[in-house]
Amino acid sequence: MIRIGIILGSTRPGRNGAQVARWVLEHASRRTDAVFELVDLLDYPLPHLDEPMPPAYGQYQNEHTRAWAAKIGSYDGFVMVTPEYNHSTSGVLKNAIDYLFAEWNHKAFGIVSYGSVGGARAAEHLRLIGGELKLADVRTNVALSLFTDFRDFSTLAAGEHQVAALTTMLDEVIAWSRALAPLRQAA
Repeated sequence: MIRIGIILGSTRPGRNGAQVARWVLEHASRRTDAVFELVDLLDYPLPHLDEPMPPAYGQYQNEHTRAWAAKIGSYDGFVMVTPEYNHSTSGVLKNAIDYLFAEWNHKAFGIVSYGSVGGARAAEHLRLIGGELKLADVRTNVALSLFTDFRDFSTLAAGEHQVAALTTMLDEVIAWSRALAPLRQAA
Protein backbone atom coordinates (compact mmCIF):
# COMPACT_ATOMS: atom_id res chain seq x y z
CA MET A 1 0.00 0.00 0.00
CA ILE A 2 1.31 3.44 -0.93
CA ARG A 3 2.11 5.60 2.11
CA ILE A 4 1.71 9.38 1.83
CA GLY A 5 2.90 11.84 4.47
CA ILE A 6 0.96 15.09 4.78
CA ILE A 7 3.60 17.52 6.05
CA LEU A 8 2.26 20.49 8.00
CA GLY A 9 4.85 23.14 7.14
CA SER A 10 4.15 25.79 9.77
CA THR A 11 4.80 25.93 13.49
CA ARG A 12 3.61 29.50 13.98
CA PRO A 13 1.23 30.03 16.93
CA GLY A 14 -2.34 30.36 15.65
CA ARG A 15 -1.30 28.86 12.30
CA ASN A 16 -3.95 28.37 9.62
CA GLY A 17 -2.00 25.36 8.41
CA ALA A 18 -3.30 23.03 11.12
CA GLN A 19 -6.87 23.25 9.86
CA VAL A 20 -5.70 23.04 6.25
CA ALA A 21 -3.70 19.87 6.98
CA ARG A 22 -6.66 18.33 8.85
CA TRP A 23 -8.90 19.17 5.86
CA VAL A 24 -6.44 17.40 3.53
CA LEU A 25 -6.24 14.39 5.86
CA GLU A 26 -10.02 14.23 6.23
CA HIS A 27 -10.53 14.02 2.46
CA ALA A 28 -7.51 11.78 1.86
CA SER A 29 -8.55 9.30 4.56
CA ARG A 30 -11.73 8.48 2.62
CA ARG A 31 -9.59 6.88 -0.07
CA THR A 32 -8.70 3.21 -0.20
CA ASP A 33 -5.73 3.41 -2.60
CA ALA A 34 -3.19 4.78 -0.11
CA VAL A 35 -2.54 5.29 3.58
CA PHE A 36 -2.17 8.90 4.76
CA GLU A 37 -0.55 10.27 7.89
CA LEU A 38 -0.22 13.81 9.19
CA VAL A 39 3.37 14.85 9.93
CA ASP A 40 3.34 18.01 12.04
CA LEU A 41 6.69 19.80 12.20
CA LEU A 42 5.85 20.74 15.80
CA ASP A 43 6.44 17.05 16.58
CA TYR A 44 9.91 17.21 14.98
CA PRO A 45 11.63 20.23 16.54
CA LEU A 46 14.69 20.42 14.34
CA PRO A 47 17.20 23.13 15.26
CA HIS A 48 18.56 25.21 12.44
CA LEU A 49 20.46 22.66 10.33
CA ASP A 50 23.13 21.39 12.69
CA GLU A 51 24.55 18.31 10.95
CA PRO A 52 28.30 18.57 10.29
CA MET A 53 28.15 16.50 7.07
CA PRO A 54 26.09 17.38 3.99
CA PRO A 55 22.79 15.42 3.88
CA ALA A 56 23.77 13.75 0.59
CA TYR A 57 26.32 11.66 2.55
CA GLY A 58 23.59 10.21 4.79
CA GLN A 59 25.92 10.27 7.80
CA TYR A 60 23.48 11.73 10.29
CA GLN A 61 25.02 12.28 13.70
CA ASN A 62 22.13 13.73 15.70
CA GLU A 63 19.24 11.71 17.08
CA HIS A 64 16.70 14.32 15.93
CA THR A 65 18.02 13.94 12.38
CA ARG A 66 17.87 10.14 12.51
CA ALA A 67 14.27 10.27 13.80
CA TRP A 68 13.30 12.72 11.04
CA ALA A 69 15.06 10.57 8.42
CA ALA A 70 13.22 7.44 9.59
CA LYS A 71 9.87 9.24 9.40
CA ILE A 72 10.42 10.70 5.92
CA GLY A 73 12.03 7.49 4.68
CA SER A 74 8.88 5.55 5.56
CA TYR A 75 6.76 7.33 2.90
CA ASP A 76 6.34 6.83 -0.83
CA GLY A 77 5.10 10.38 -1.44
CA PHE A 78 4.03 13.59 0.21
CA VAL A 79 1.54 16.40 0.35
CA MET A 80 3.23 19.54 1.62
CA VAL A 81 0.94 22.04 3.30
CA THR A 82 2.69 25.38 3.17
CA PRO A 83 1.93 28.96 4.05
CA GLU A 84 3.39 31.75 2.00
CA TYR A 85 5.69 33.93 4.08
CA ASN A 86 7.43 36.79 2.26
CA HIS A 87 6.88 35.26 -1.19
CA SER A 88 8.26 31.84 -0.20
CA THR A 89 7.61 28.79 1.93
CA SER A 90 8.14 28.84 5.69
CA GLY A 91 11.64 28.72 7.13
CA VAL A 92 10.74 25.73 9.31
CA LEU A 93 9.63 23.68 6.29
CA LYS A 94 12.73 24.64 4.30
CA ASN A 95 14.93 23.68 7.26
CA ALA A 96 13.16 20.31 7.64
CA ILE A 97 13.60 19.60 3.94
CA ASP A 98 17.28 20.59 4.00
CA TYR A 99 18.09 18.08 6.75
CA LEU A 100 17.76 15.09 4.41
CA PHE A 101 18.57 13.95 0.91
CA ALA A 102 18.15 10.25 0.03
CA GLU A 103 14.96 9.98 2.07
CA TRP A 104 13.27 12.40 -0.39
CA ASN A 105 14.61 10.80 -3.58
CA HIS A 106 12.31 9.22 -6.19
CA LYS A 107 9.11 10.18 -4.45
CA ALA A 108 6.18 12.27 -5.63
CA PHE A 109 4.78 15.32 -3.92
CA GLY A 110 1.84 17.61 -4.23
CA ILE A 111 1.35 21.01 -2.66
CA VAL A 112 -1.51 22.59 -0.76
CA SER A 113 -0.58 26.23 -0.28
CA TYR A 114 -2.35 29.12 1.36
CA GLY A 115 -1.86 32.86 1.51
CA SER A 116 -3.11 36.13 0.07
CA VAL A 117 -2.57 34.84 -3.48
CA GLY A 118 -3.14 31.21 -2.59
CA GLY A 119 0.47 30.66 -1.60
CA ALA A 120 1.43 30.42 -5.28
CA ARG A 121 4.97 31.73 -4.78
CA ALA A 122 5.60 29.33 -1.89
CA ALA A 123 4.43 26.46 -4.08
CA GLU A 124 6.78 27.50 -6.90
CA HIS A 125 9.73 27.64 -4.52
CA LEU A 126 8.90 24.16 -3.21
CA ARG A 127 8.86 22.84 -6.78
CA LEU A 128 12.41 24.13 -7.33
CA ILE A 129 13.63 22.71 -4.03
CA GLY A 130 11.97 19.37 -4.73
CA GLY A 131 13.65 19.04 -8.12
CA GLU A 132 17.08 19.27 -6.50
CA LEU A 133 16.12 16.44 -4.12
CA LYS A 134 14.85 14.14 -6.89
CA LEU A 135 11.26 14.71 -5.79
CA ALA A 136 8.72 14.65 -8.60
CA ASP A 137 6.15 17.41 -8.21
CA VAL A 138 2.69 16.87 -9.63
CA ARG A 139 1.03 19.54 -11.71
CA THR A 140 -2.11 20.14 -9.67
CA ASN A 141 -1.69 22.57 -6.77
CA VAL A 142 -4.44 23.37 -4.28
CA ALA A 143 -4.03 27.12 -3.74
CA LEU A 144 -6.19 28.44 -0.90
CA SER A 145 -6.71 32.21 -0.81
CA LEU A 146 -7.02 33.92 2.54
CA PHE A 147 -9.61 36.18 0.87
CA THR A 148 -11.93 33.57 -0.65
CA ASP A 149 -11.22 30.24 1.08
CA PHE A 150 -11.13 31.49 4.67
CA ARG A 151 -13.65 33.42 6.74
CA ASP A 152 -12.05 36.42 8.47
CA PHE A 153 -8.65 35.23 7.16
CA SER A 154 -8.58 32.51 9.82
CA THR A 155 -11.32 29.87 9.42
CA LEU A 156 -11.02 27.51 6.48
CA ALA A 157 -14.11 27.51 4.25
CA ALA A 158 -12.81 25.87 1.07
CA GLY A 159 -15.28 25.57 -1.78
CA GLU A 160 -16.16 22.43 -3.73
CA HIS A 161 -13.79 23.49 -6.51
CA GLN A 162 -10.96 23.17 -3.98
CA VAL A 163 -12.13 19.68 -2.98
CA ALA A 164 -12.06 18.73 -6.67
CA ALA A 165 -8.52 20.12 -7.02
CA LEU A 166 -7.45 18.21 -3.90
CA THR A 167 -8.89 14.97 -5.30
CA THR A 168 -7.02 15.45 -8.58
CA MET A 169 -3.79 16.28 -6.79
CA LEU A 170 -4.08 13.19 -4.57
CA ASP A 171 -4.79 11.03 -7.65
CA GLU A 172 -1.59 12.36 -9.21
CA VAL A 173 0.56 11.93 -6.08
CA ILE A 174 -0.57 8.32 -5.68
CA ALA A 175 -0.09 7.46 -9.36
CA TRP A 176 3.36 9.03 -9.48
CA SER A 177 4.36 7.40 -6.17
CA ARG A 178 3.50 4.02 -7.69
CA ALA A 179 5.31 4.83 -10.92
CA LEU A 180 8.48 5.85 -9.05
CA ALA A 181 8.57 2.69 -6.89
CA PRO A 182 11.10 0.88 -9.14
CA LEU A 183 13.53 3.79 -8.76
CA ARG A 184 13.15 3.72 -4.95
CA GLN A 185 13.71 -0.03 -4.92
CA ALA A 186 16.84 0.25 -7.10
CA ALA A 187 18.30 2.89 -4.80
